[in-house]
Amino acid sequence: MQHSSSSNHRDFLRQIVTLVAIILAFVVNVASNIFPFNGLTIGQISNTLFKEVLIIPANYAFVIWGLIYLGLFAFATYQVLPNQRNDPDLRKIGYFLVIASIAQSIWVYLFSFRLFTLSVVAMVIILLPLIATYLHLGTSKTATSRVKRWCVHYPIGIYLGWISVATVVNVASALYAQNWNSWGISAQAWTVIMTLVAAAISVVTVLQNRDLTYTGVTIWALVAIAIKNWENHIIKIVAFLCVTALVIISLFKNLKRA
Repeated sequence: MQHSSSSNHRDFLRQIVTLVAIILAFVVNVASNIFPFNGLTIGQISNTLFKEVLIIPANYAFVIWGLIYLGLFAFATYQVLPNQRNDPDLRKIGYFLVIASIAQSIWVYLFSFRLFTLSVVAMVIILLPLIATYLHLGTSKTATSRVKRWCVHYPIGIYLGWISVATVVNVASALYAQNWNSWGISAQAWTVIMTLVAAAISVVTVLQNRDLTYTGVTIWALVAIAIKNWENHIIKIVAFLCVTALVIISLFKNLKRA
């Protein structure tokens, strides 16, 4: 009985800490846009200091943060419910979302104060717990209820999908800020390479998990990259070819399952 009570206490603590961490990350993100920490919002920094970084998607793509936080709030609410306290999946992922949320808040501070190299470290600390969460959940592989899929699996897939893209963009921006010589390879060529890598990772994900959330986010980002580089025909064509391939593969895998 004592062991059960101690376990319930730990689970309750995890639920509350997860809820608070997600809310805190949201508040920090909103505050950084309403009251810029260092004079410029993150979007303004990207549009001024990094306007030459070709891998950065068009501005409209970043509205996906609204969907990400909607999903995270659904996750936070679902996991804090008393009847989810002993959920084995939520126990397995433990404090991963707490770590990612805290790192998200730190990233906003570092990027706002133009500590771009350190912001890459923070971004990786967001990415790794999300990967661990995704793998622990076995997204799209395990049978689960519709509510749990919408409140747990889909939010994690969307969040991980965007952070995967954001990590590539963050690294490219930090290298640009350091005046990296790109090993003599042109910015256009690097953008094509990174686009192909992002698409390849998404292909592997959809083949293994049939996960449309992660793949959908990748498609969203690639279309935005193509639109941002509309006058650059090579980048635009490569991005749209990747989008087409992802759509076809996703449809094939899911129709095959049906």
